[in-house]
Amino acid sequence: MNVTEASEQCESVLDTIGEAVIADREFLETVMLGVLAGGHVLLEDVPGTGKTLTARSYASALGLSFSRVQFTPDLLPADVTGTHVFNEQDRSFEFNEGPIFANVVLADEINRAPPKTQAALLEAMEEGQVTVDGETRELPKPFFVIATQNPVEQEGTFPLPEAQVDRFAVKSSIGYPDVDGEYELLRRRAGRDEQSPSVGTVLDEQLVADIRDVSETVRVDNDLLEYMANVARATREDRRVEVGVSPRGTQRLFEAARARAVLSGREFVTPDDVKRVSQPVLAHRVVLTPDAQVNNVAKSAIVERVLDEVEVPTVE
Repeated sequence: MNVTEASEQCESVLDTIGEAVIADREFLETVMLGVLAGGHVLLEDVPGTGKTLTARSYASALGLSFSRVQFTPDLLPADVTGTHVFNEQDRSFEFNEGPIFANVVLADEINRAPPKTQAALLEAMEEGQVTVDGETRELPKPFFVIATQNPVEQEGTFPLPEAQVDRFAVKSSIGYPDVDGEYELLRRRAGRDEQSPSVGTVLDEQLVADIRDVSETVRVDNDLLEYMANVARATREDRRVEVGVSPRGTQRLFEAARARAVLSGREFVTPDDVKRVSQPVLAHRVVLTPDAQVNNVAKSAIVERVLDEVEVPTVE
């Protein structure tokens, strides 16, 4: 598969999802960046905006298995990873796979789970495996987590540690639809019998793997590599920032920029690709100083300032 074919396949996926999810095209493409870059996506938004529908729609359109985990304060790691159950017939213990054993896993309201359960998910996201009773088990490939959290209800939550937030390739939000979008939502609901819309299958596991492989072939010139490194470093030098973008974040910026090029049908990355993915890839990795938090400094403002100040290379 070449870049043009991969881009066309991605367009078909996005068009199909757009028939079910009322959201900006930019948002749908941001989630798709996570798929192409082999990363995970964190969605932060108020209830009822379509986060669960988005995750389920991506799984259906990509032809991948899907599971949903509702995170609660009493959720145990075994509830996510699985556990051994005694089989009375052959008098032995058998492993029952947990919901983490799916291609696309929706971690709903992830910040409501206790730290120990979050840590179990952390290993799965980073290593593509889980360890239960000292035995390591591989997760399906591809493996993709879409996690959600509610920004307005903080009572009874366990804020995600910075180490786990850093594992997400991109962070985004759907937001409320405009008037036309909300009208379209009602029009579509009036035209079907079910409450939730269904999404057809466009790809399969092998095609998803092929498209991810195409991203690895996208060319990134040395001056763009230096540009991305300078952008990441500049976040660490801002006086309002306590902890800037990590080296892992710099690598995710590189991978997302290549994925952005694939969506655009190009075999090379441009500075505009880097700029378009910088906010969803970098902003959530920035840790503000206490003073900046008191002054309500937005993390997105930090990234915006960096992009304005760092010299952009000229592409010939």
